[in-house]
Amino acid sequence: MYGKLLLGAVALYVVSATAWVLSSGVIRDNAAQVELLHVACDPTRELWRELNVQFVRQYRAQTGHRPILRMSHGGSASQARAVIDGLAADVLSLALWSDTEAVRKAGLLADDWENALPNRSLPYVSSIVFVVRRGNPHHIRDWPDLARPEVQVITPSPKTSGNGKWSFLAIWGSVVWRGGSEQQARDLVRGVYRQVPILDTAARGATMTFASKGIGDVHLTWENEAHLEVQEAKGALEIVYPPLSVLAEPHVALVDRNVDSKGTRSVAEAYLRFLYTEPAQEIIARHFHRPTNPAVLARHRDLFPEMDLRQATTLVPSGKWDEVQKRFFAEGGIFDQIYAEGRP
Repeated sequence: MYGKLLLGAVALYVVSATAWVLSSGVIRDNAAQVELLHVACDPTRELWRELNVQFVRQYRAQTGHRPILRMSHGGSASQARAVIDGLAADVLSLALWSDTEAVRKAGLLADDWENALPNRSLPYVSSIVFVVRRGNPHHIRDWPDLARPEVQVITPSPKTSGNGKWSFLAIWGSVVWRGGSEQQARDLVRGVYRQVPILDTAARGATMTFASKGIGDVHLTWENEAHLEVQEAKGALEIVYPPLSVLAEPHVALVDRNVDSKGTRSVAEAYLRFLYTEPAQEIIARHFHRPTNPAVLARHRDLFPEMDLRQATTLVPSGKWDEVQKRFFAEGGIFDQIYAEGRP
């Protein structure tokens, strides 16, 4: 049980005869001429594994060359910091706009990075759902249920994890989007974090805590990660879709300074454009990320239950991500205040 999750945690696997993926996450062969480093958020290992193999196959068929694709996975904020501090990424796929924007502010991305690709550089979107134990013994259906004293909640830290930030914003938003006050939102968030025994640093760590270690009654996680957990659990876990949740927007971006200094721009651009092709969008859907190609999404509508998904930027007066980050997650921000108040 949980074999794929364990393999994902160490990024050790082999794919077909066309390429080998080593413990460092490298796809390589003797014909490779260009190497790309793709720095990604934590719970997308399985998605990029398949996308990378398909891209390498397609690129070789079109050009006669097979690039090396090296993957780095971790908590989204931690990954952004690593790139700012010198990790020479060619491509980013981080969990939040604010993490990618932090890399731009460090001078590594073009000012208009968000508009460089279709759909605001979003080949897919997602949301936060609940994973519960078999039979949902605590009858968890909606966000207020998470604050009940008998319910133990697993979620990663909003300080380091995109999953953690999205979950926090969904809890807060579940109050104010329904017309509640900010004080009521604070009360619910405080009540939920009182029920969190462990704040893992990244999404996959939280998955292991819940699924492998058996800690907690409900796991707040990405939609795709929820499906992977349930598949691996073979009936021991179930997904619950809350009626209202946050629209998670994990952007992709070219790291302009690095691709220009390394001479990898053309391959990196081809890689990102590939994500919007129909074959790539089909792979995205099969891994339970919501493709932004409407036709592909329509073909797989059975995989994605209807949810009322709201943008996080509606939670601040300016409608800007910079204010979301500063207000909720900066040092001394609302998360820090509530977490300090809410611990027993």
